Amino acid sequence: MKAPHFAIIGAGTAGLATAILLAREGHQVTIFEHVDELSPVGAGLLLQPAGLAVFEHLGVLDQALKLGAKVTGLEGQLADKRLLVNSHYHQAEAHHFGLGIHRATLCHVLTEKLAEYSSHVTWRMGHRIDGLEELQSEVRIFGSCKYQFFDDCFDAVLIANGARSQLRPKAWVKIDQPYPWGAAWTIVPECLSLNPEILHQFYDRSNIMMGILPTGAIPAAPQQRLSSVFWSLPTSQLQSFLKDESAKQQWLKQVSDRWPDVAEWFSQLLLDQQNQPQWLSAQYRDVVMSKFGQGRIGVIGDAAHAMSPQLGQGANMALLDAWAFSQSLSLARKNQQIDWSILWQHYHQHRRSSTQFYQFLSRLLTPLYQSNHWWAGSLRDLIFPWMYQIPYFRKEMAITISGLKKGPLQQMSYQQIAEYQHHENRLITNNQSLPECE
Repeated sequence: MKAPHFAIIGAGTAGLATAILLAREGHQVTIFEHVDELSPVGAGLLLQPAGLAVFEHLGVLDQALKLGAKVTGLEGQLADKRLLVNSHYHQAEAHHFGLGIHRATLCHVLTEKLAEYSSHVTWRMGHRIDGLEELQSEVRIFGSCKYQFFDDCFDAVLIANGARSQLRPKAWVKIDQPYPWGAAWTIVPECLSLNPEILHQFYDRSNIMMGILPTGAIPAAPQQRLSSVFWSLPTSQLQSFLKDESAKQQWLKQVSDRWPDVAEWFSQLLLDQQNQPQWLSAQYRDVVMSKFGQGRIGVIGDAAHAMSPQLGQGANMALLDAWAFSQSLSLARKNQQIDWSILWQHYHQHRRSSTQFYQFLSRLLTPLYQSNHWWAGSLRDLIFPWMYQIPYFRKEMAITISGLKKGPLQQMSYQQIAEYQHHENRLITNNQSLPECE
């Protein structure tokens, strides 16, 4: 009996990682992506220890470490120079650290690994998916490619096309709404005036927030180290941010009045007329679902649980989704037959409590950093420094940032996630697989 054939809609972090794990175990995988060529857009992101554990499980950690930037902790400074946040990964576990990485580098590392299993992977680039229909023993996908209609069937479908997905079953969606605040971001040469192993954040009240993340390098220029810069704004102001020279000087004064060292660094960047920082906007959604899968359809990544980036968990949760699906599939499979009810039962056991914990915490904390509430920043500035004085809370916050929490009193094991047991039916080829429209 032939191995199940999975369709994955979306070639982001969740989709690519899941494709690697499925193909590695001998499953056939078809990846649908609406763009013609993979060219990830976005600022750098922080892979927490939870995400790095999945990278180790995937066999791509060493390659990521070569291009990424090791991050040992998070420091958040107020306008009066006091540290509001002072959290370091070693407070959770001695060997833990994070990895700042460019989105293009993340995509490169995953697609390079996926190419090792090319005989099991089919790329369908430039394909727009209009809908799904679950039948008795398969799922029908229909859509278009280059204005040509297509209709195909697979044993199962995983929806991984991002926070704005229109494909997730509406009956499963409890919340789907945009956040009122987003961020302007840019990627620039590494900031040498700050510790290059720290994610630096800067706050004044709850309506001014800036972040500087070590981002490593991209494959095409491995010697040029980069930093990602974020400036928080209401979504209504994102398109007008720094639209002219007057706005740039006004913004620099805002920064200089609070954090002069950072303003001096940015002033030097702005003097280089040939390489001006290009600011783009990021907007976020809050997506909560009652279930992540049923029958032969599943939803993973931001499509399943988008949230504010306040806790820096988006890519890590996507990677944990991939790992959990692979683990659940192994438990539910017997002689190429899959018990789908058992699969989703185990998957929800792996992911539901952790996802709920981080979504609740994100929803609770976000107004303290991104809002116009006069009381929010004062409350935060009063409580947080006190909490960091208590060893128990200091450790719990470090574990939380690490992405390994399953709930207030439970956590996942890095080693359990990172471990990979080789199976006899594991099939590997060394042929290169390139995305193409079919």
